Amino acid sequence: MATAVVIGGGVGGLTAGLALRLRGWDVTVLERAPALEDVGSGLAVSPNGLRALDTVGLGDPVRELGRVQGAAGIRKPDGRWLSQTSQERARVRYGDGVVLLRRRILVDLLADALDRANIRLNTEVTGLDPDSGTVETETGTFQADLVVAADGIRSRTRRQLFPGHPEPAYSGVTAWRGLVPWPESARIHSTETWGSGLVFGTHQLAGDVAYFYATDLAAPGGRAGDEREELLRRFGGWHEPIPAMLAAVDPGAILRNDIHQMETPLPRLHRGRVALLGDAAHPMTPNLGQGACQAVEDAVVLAHHAGGDLAGYTGARLRRTADIVRRSMAICRVTKIRNPVVIGLRDLGMRAAGRLSSDLMLRAMDSVLDWRPPASTGPSSGRAPTGRG
Repeated sequence: MATAVVIGGGVGGLTAGLALRLRGWDVTVLERAPALEDVGSGLAVSPNGLRALDTVGLGDPVRELGRVQGAAGIRKPDGRWLSQTSQERARVRYGDGVVLLRRRILVDLLADALDRANIRLNTEVTGLDPDSGTVETETGTFQADLVVAADGIRSRTRRQLFPGHPEPAYSGVTAWRGLVPWPESARIHSTETWGSGLVFGTHQLAGDVAYFYATDLAAPGGRAGDEREELLRRFGGWHEPIPAMLAAVDPGAILRNDIHQMETPLPRLHRGRVALLGDAAHPMTPNLGQGACQAVEDAVVLAHHAGGDLAGYTGARLRRTADIVRRSMAICRVTKIRNPVVIGLRDLGMRAAGRLSSDLMLRAMDSVLDWRPPASTGPSSGRAPTGRG
């Protein structure tokens, strides 16, 4: 039986482990944290991500445990609409809507399906030979036919495989995230509000829980003594339910992190017996909501190619992910605008586009959301993959 070691127990790593196991591989997931990811945030799984999860048997559980996004739109800080779209149109166009759920729910589904006995927590990788597939940890050494590097945005594996390649660059934007009870004042399930260099988004999850995220321009590494007060200073005067959400959130439960993206794509996503995926391969800003979805896509495509030359994996994923990174950063730049005249032109253009066609935003996302996983050819051959190229 072919063996795989997955470095990293996040969404992408767990999906890769499950996809490989379903194809007959013996899989071990190494996670350096003492527990699997339990961040207090939400997750949007778009139609392309749901199709990828369908290939490992988890698309329907995600649909059942999450909430299908209802009407959505973009607003101004005073509440006026810039654009709106119907998720019914999305379901007709793509066969699925966007499913919203807590990130922890997806992590648990993946871990249970993989079998938690295959996950080694509190295990940090201390050495890796990409040619032989030897993985060293503080507690032992693994010999693998395939090593999957899903070790995140600051991936040590990426730096080892491609020394000298530019590291992910700071986008200029910091982000806050949190979960609160869904406010009764909220009339629409999902909105994003754009101001002068600021964004505030809200989603209703299952169980009447609200997930919010906010971004603003800031120097990297910044922290506030009270992040709720920091958010209220920036967004407290915006339309409801934003002030109500911020009033309800536990200051200690607010997550804050700087947003980075891979400005220069890697030359390839593999070397030797090692394949990179998710944030280790192509960190991106969250503006298209595709970070987790692209990691899941990576995972199922990698499992499809894992019995042969890993150049097939790079060929299937490098151009697509680089394009999504670029498109997401382009939107990020638009949200960062602070010049009042340019903001006025931006908002005018969005309103005009919405009047011309309510499906314009959807059509612009066709190449992202209409992705299909590779046709299954049955369990992989069990041969060790090659990494030429």
